[in-house]
Amino acid sequence: MLKLNKVIERLTYQKTLLIAFLLSVVFPAASQEKSKTTFGDGVQFVASDSSFSMSFGLRFQTLYQGSMNLETDGWDDQFLIRRARMKFDGFAYLPSLTYKVELGLSSRDISGGDLDEHSNTSRIIYDAVLKWKFSKNWSLWAGQMKLPGNRERLVSSQKLQFVDRSLLNSRFNLDRDVGIQIHHSANVGDQAVFKQILAVSMGEGRNITSNNMGGYDYTLRMEYLPFGEFSSRGEYFGSDLKRETSPKLAIAATFDHNDGAARQRGQLGAFVRGSGGNQLSNNLSTLFIDAHFKYNGFSFMGEYARKRASEQVFAVLDDLSTIKYTTGNGINLQAGYLIDKSELAIRYTHVNPDDLAYSSLNKESQYTLGYSKYIVGHSLKLQTDITYNDKAIGDDLLSFRLQFEISF
Repeated sequence: MLKLNKVIERLTYQKTLLIAFLLSVVFPAASQEKSKTTFGDGVQFVASDSSFSMSFGLRFQTLYQGSMNLETDGWDDQFLIRRARMKFDGFAYLPSLTYKVELGLSSRDISGGDLDEHSNTSRIIYDAVLKWKFSKNWSLWAGQMKLPGNRERLVSSQKLQFVDRSLLNSRFNLDRDVGIQIHHSANVGDQAVFKQILAVSMGEGRNITSNNMGGYDYTLRMEYLPFGEFSSRGEYFGSDLKRETSPKLAIAATFDHNDGAARQRGQLGAFVRGSGGNQLSNNLSTLFIDAHFKYNGFSFMGEYARKRASEQVFAVLDDLSTIKYTTGNGINLQAGYLIDKSELAIRYTHVNPDDLAYSSLNKESQYTLGYSKYIVGHSLKLQTDITYNDKAIGDDLLSFRLQFEISF
């Protein structure tokens, strides 16, 4: 026993020396070299032979949320780390060959992987994509990435106008998937821009390790900017932080077909599997129409979503509960006005099932009033909102959220 204790002490001593050595190497180097980047740009460096570059960023959101049941006056609340992410991007070998890797660290980020389809592991990887710009207006993407679905989903969770995305997004969005995408952009006339994205993916979402259960997923997104490009790609971040000096508008439509979808919403939701283990499949078709307008501090975004299934089926479990596909319609409208670094914003969202017997969706409306204080744009900000939930099934709720975000 004494000998075993000595071995453990020796190993602990060696580990302590190793950690001390690494810290002595890393921290003095970091203290002597200063990066030329600014807050929110991450840490960047380029290889001495210019063969690759890397930018590293870290961000997290600390959230308080509480809700009052308006029927019982009961109050439920919690503090949590809503998101914590690490992001790496840059070019590899050629400036035209770029990459992006994003990893999730919080429990909310990585949960849900306790299934055979995920090899019973945490779902850490969000993005792992290689992008090749093979001509002036064309690029090819390959890997795991966001599908070109609704605009609100394409806006980063770091750059939202409210504390979080809307009910429409949570019920209908396509999320991430593994596959390839072709991106094209062309000028039309003096200032207009027309963009198209075509994606072919596996159809079952991120971090799936099992064989494909159904067919593939096909997504086409087309976007028209009649007044030219927004400042700093402002069509894909909330609020008019750049205070556009002339009106800017982006109008887009997305059509997605998931052939043989095994999950409730295609890439998201539970696997529609009965008590006997029989896996159902269904063709899901989704249409998105969205618009984004910005001018002199004012911003407006509107979205419409429609999802349909080819068959009216659902799975029955042992307790006679059901797992249904999520089908129906939704609309989201939001607007805000920025004064200096503060913004007031309002949002209205409504979702409605197409068939109560076969859809997991319940009719619901949300009315939200939000306030944001942008200390350093979307990289350092404080956001809060209050929402009234009007539910057709279940008790109405009044919810409050307060969130602090830092990104560097």
